[in-house]
Amino acid sequence: MAELASSSVAVTSQARASRYGAALVFLSALLWSLGGAIARYIDAADPWAVIFWRSLWATAFLIAYMVWRDGWRGTVRMFRDMGLPGLAVAACFATASICFVVALSYTTVANILLIQAGVPLVAALFAWIALREKVSGSTWVAIFFVIVGVGVMVSETLGGSVSPIGDGLALAITCALATATVITRRFSNVRMTPATCLGTVFAALLALTQASSLKVSGHDMVFLFAFGVVNLGLGLACFATGARMIPAAMAALLGTFETILGPVWVWLAHAEVPSGRTLLGGGIVFAALLVHIAREFRRHSLPPRPGVSGLPAPN
Repeated sequence: MAELASSSVAVTSQARASRYGAALVFLSALLWSLGGAIARYIDAADPWAVIFWRSLWATAFLIAYMVWRDGWRGTVRMFRDMGLPGLAVAACFATASICFVVALSYTTVANILLIQAGVPLVAALFAWIALREKVSGSTWVAIFFVIVGVGVMVSETLGGSVSPIGDGLALAITCALATATVITRRFSNVRMTPATCLGTVFAALLALTQASSLKVSGHDMVFLFAFGVVNLGLGLACFATGARMIPAAMAALLGTFETILGPVWVWLAHAEVPSGRTLLGGGIVFAALLVHIAREFRRHSLPPRPGVSGLPAPN
């Protein structure tokens, strides 16, 4: 009886942790989805000034968060233990962060987020190329449709109606985040929070050398604070905490709310309406991603084959 009671308590505790983790990951997606809407309120003409202040506020928040959670010694240890893989993830994150801010000057938030939605599938492609990880037939089909969907969105640039710079930067974001995903999968010692914090430092330092002036209005500074602390820093802290408590497929599914909600906030706040091709191509990308995630759920929930206890069913 005591063992049954102990087991019941453990299951209840695990279920509570899973619900808490899912809530945190959803909150991170909600906070990240606000990025485009917040950025549209900033009037500063120089995007490098925006990158600098956003990165500086995010750095301050993430360092404070890590010190609160792990103490000064633990924080220093996490940075020291990252090694070269951590530096590579930081560089990827800095690239993605810079490209996001600059891309907002050339294309719609919907275009950026819908192209970025393909990150998990692009990461699977990169892992196959770099690590020779096995890719299932259904994942190859999903990757194909992501390429088709992105092609539909990018096709607007061929007629000259949309700047190719914006879509090019959105693709750069996708590739940078996919590369970071592959690195963290290969090197389990890379902790997300210190690596991305270092990425914000890299972005701030680069912006410092490129900005014509760092002077911004008080109005802009309020939104830059929200852009750095609420959108970037707090969103990352919620994700880093919650993602460890739930399956990767569930975290990916909850993360899709960023793609869904981001264009909605910009439409409601700034009347920014995505084009027909953006909606069509983005719909293809999003559908491919959802089908892929659904299959991951099914694969991980299937019982193991007889005689192979503890192992998931093969693809």
